[in-house]
Amino acid sequence: MLIKVCGMREADNIAAIRNLKPNFMGLIFYPKSSRFVGEEPSEAQAQSFGDTKKVGVFVNESIDYIKNKIATFGLDMVQLHGSESPEMCKALTEQGIAVIKAFSITTAEDLNNVAAYDGYTKYNLLDTKTPKVGGSGMKFDWSILDQYKSSTPFLLSGGIDADDVAAIKALRHTSLAGVDLNSKFEIAPALKDADKLARFFEELRK
Repeated sequence: MLIKVCGMREADNIAAIRNLKPNFMGLIFYPKSSRFVGEEPSEAQAQSFGDTKKVGVFVNESIDYIKNKIATFGLDMVQLHGSESPEMCKALTEQGIAVIKAFSITTAEDLNNVAAYDGYTKYNLLDTKTPKVGGSGMKFDWSILDQYKSSTPFLLSGGIDADDVAAIKALRHTSLAGVDLNSKFEIAPALKDADKLARFFEELRK
């Protein structure tokens, strides 16, 4: 089960969470987010995260802007969290950029939007549809995951908390690749509770 911790920013917190060896850590490049990392990297943000993939999260940005941040922050992957088209995902993929595409989910019908992106993303990310972009702390109805028909593996997101390990393990969908963690593990925006995450990691990886 892959684990992505999103919304990282502070140097000491990045180091503490990196020691837990998540598969991915996300840096948010959306200025309206309380977890926005800024336009220029700090030393901690620019350095290698080792075996942990550094993911840049973007909302309706241009390909040129995304490529600039890949270069300046040393990103390994990008996550597109807006209304980006399949054509944009295809263009980035064809340039050798690994793409995670986020989809806002409320009902099973929302899962129908995924098919158009097949072949153009490495992972899809299923998040809860809310008025704000991500980090809402709210879950959607996981029972509708049975309607996910894409062959592209997905990461489950949206309000996952430390108490959800058993429910996550009970999901048997063959395309479920991992989880995306954010607001429910925060002390403050962009500041994660390393002890709480450590316990979650241990339980999930048993």
